[in-house]
Amino acid sequence: MKPGVAILARAPVAGETKTRLIPVLGAAGAAKLAAWMLRRAVATAQAAELGPVRLFCAGDPDHPEFIACGGKGLDRFRQPGGDLGARMAQAAEQAATPDGVIVIGTDCPALTPDHLHQVAQALRQNDVVVLPAEDGGYVLMAMRQPSAAPFSGIRWGESTVMAHTRRRLAELGCRWTEPATLWDVDRAEDLERLSIAWPEVRAVIS
Repeated sequence: MKPGVAILARAPVAGETKTRLIPVLGAAGAAKLAAWMLRRAVATAQAAELGPVRLFCAGDPDHPEFIACGGKGLDRFRQPGGDLGARMAQAAEQAATPDGVIVIGTDCPALTPDHLHQVAQALRQNDVVVLPAEDGGYVLMAMRQPSAAPFSGIRWGESTVMAHTRRRLAELGCRWTEPATLWDVDRAEDLERLSIAWPEVRAVIS
C-alpha cells in the first residue's frame, strides 16, 4: 500500500504560529519550535517511503523553511480558504494515490514512520484510519477514497473533535479503526514532555 501523504503546515512566522505558546516561549521561540516540528513532520513522512509527500502551506509556499524542509523532491501547494475541514479535504483529494491518502499536520512529533506504515496497512481493511490525540482531537486521518464528508460539520479547535468525528464516520457508514493514540504540542504543559523526549529541542527554543 502506497497512499499519498498530505502535510498541512503553517509558515513559521514569529507572532503568527504556535500562538498559544508565545506567552512561554516568546514569538521568536514559538516560531523556532514550529520550524523544528515542520522539519520533523516532513522527515517522518519521507522516511516512511509511502506514496508522494505533498506540503500544503498556510502562508507563502516559498517561505525559506518550506523550501528547506523537504528538498527538491517535495511539492508545495498553497492551502485554500475555508475552515480546517475544507482545507484538509482539498489536500486529501490532491495528494491521493490509488491506495488512498494520509493527512497529517505538524503538531505531533511523536508520529513515526512506523505509525504511517501501520496506518497504510490498516487501510486495506478499512475506509478510514484515525490516530486520536490525547487532547480530544486527532493527529492523522487516512482515507482509502478521499472525501470531504468526514471533515464536514466538525467544530474545529475543541476538545470534542474526535468524538464528533466518530459520530460523523458512523453516520456515513464508514468502517474505521484507531490503531494508536498520540500526543501533540499545543500548550505550555506539553513543552516539558517534548524536551524530555527530544532534549535537542531545548536548544531550539532557548
